Amino acid sequence: MPLVVIPDDYQHATKHFQTLSQNSDFEVIHLDAIDRDPKAEELLSKADALILIRERTLIDEKFLSKTPNLKLISQTGKVAYNIDLALCKQRGIAVVEGTGSPIAAAELTWLLIQSSIRRFVSSVEAMKKGYWQTELGDTVAGKTLGILGYGKIGQLVAKYARAFDMKVQVWGSARAQEQARQHGLIVPHSREEFFKTSDVITLHQRLVKETTGNVTFSDLTHMKNSAVLINTARAGLIEADALEKALDLGTPGFAALDVFDIEPIWDINHSLLKRDNVLCSPHIGYVTKSCYDIYFDSAFKNVEKYFSGDDSHVINK
Repeated sequence: MPLVVIPDDYQHATKHFQTLSQNSDFEVIHLDAIDRDPKAEELLSKADALILIRERTLIDEKFLSKTPNLKLISQTGKVAYNIDLALCKQRGIAVVEGTGSPIAAAELTWLLIQSSIRRFVSSVEAMKKGYWQTELGDTVAGKTLGILGYGKIGQLVAKYARAFDMKVQVWGSARAQEQARQHGLIVPHSREEFFKTSDVITLHQRLVKETTGNVTFSDLTHMKNSAVLINTARAGLIEADALEKALDLGTPGFAALDVFDIEPIWDINHSLLKRDNVLCSPHIGYVTKSCYDIYFDSAFKNVEKYFSGDDSHVINK
């Protein structure tokens, strides 16, 4: 019976999904954060397959040294920077990828936009401390939302923004700009104009070699001191240390972040958590029941398909 291990399931959420237990030909076990779960080393050494929760688990030489029996890695959603595909091929480990949905990430983005502009969280926290109406937030209507990257998530966020009477402008690749024009959105004359004229900028590019550090300190210093930066995509899109330096200058004036350079963050004294001008959430953009239903149904079916003898979906042959 193949042993399927799901590492870094911080919430133990996967044990509640019937998809993962309905096939008695497989034993499926979840692990907490692998650097904290005392069962991790033993179970990883016995694992025939892994189901990865997005990019939480880094598959490199160090990790694979712990998995001598591993035959398959099934990624929830699309494979990204977390898996060394060439190394897996060298080790004879097949890699497959699944499907997902942009809805959860887009909805969280919109939640962070409205919460930031309205100063909602700080108002609620102040009330718990005995204060009343400490913040003067604002409405989003009439403001300009800048979307960097215009894929499935960016397009949904644009749809939400237009429903709330925001102006929407897009910057990114030539493909992104052309598609934005076709959808009736604004494409500024330059990247500098995009950063200067947006009241809110939200990042929705994939993290690849070409986009790593794509948002520079210079970009951020062109933002208004009243502007908000939202990042529910990947922390690596922003040049190292650029955001905190820019926040110190007041451009942008506020940031709402769901992604961080090193995750998870266990340190309650982390510098971003101590800032009054930053709202942090623990990378929950995709962490919803409906999104997990899609992710794990696809990922487990890929495991079943591979162990039935069909490797047509392997991407690192």
